[in-house]
Amino acid sequence: MNNNILIRSVKKEDFAAWSVLWDGYNRFYERTGPNALPDAVTQMTWSRFFDGYEPVHALVAEQGGQLLGLVHYLFHRTTSRIEASCYLNDLFTLPEARGKGVGRALIQAVYEQANLAGSTVVYWQTHETNATAQQLYNQVADRSGFIVYRKSLVHQ
Repeated sequence: MNNNILIRSVKKEDFAAWSVLWDGYNRFYERTGPNALPDAVTQMTWSRFFDGYEPVHALVAEQGGQLLGLVHYLFHRTTSRIEASCYLNDLFTLPEARGKGVGRALIQAVYEQANLAGSTVVYWQTHETNATAQQLYNQVADRSGFIVYRKSLVHQ
């Protein structure tokens, strides 16, 4: 990895640059057009990073004043361990930054934050078609074998 890449917590003044990355992440997962996230979700997500009561955090990779990538993670309780688990929720790098160690550095930074928080596990999921990311993930973590099920609920 290029040593002049800085991994740091997101700052309020990063919103515009973070939004570019966030939009890229959402395009990658086809959350555009009729499937687009409402702006209220983006605004709430952003505000949670700065709310001390929220367990949601954001780090960014920066080089030469440009944000190259983002990672969002959160801590939560579970019934299988005493310590909080760390869920790596979102990871994205600009296409031109891929293959240069940015994603790996962001994952490593989450590992460090989880360790500081006393977590004993960091986990995440990716789409089965995301073969490029899986090449990295297979190097930095163990594949759990779990299959994710989801049911969307409509609240009246």
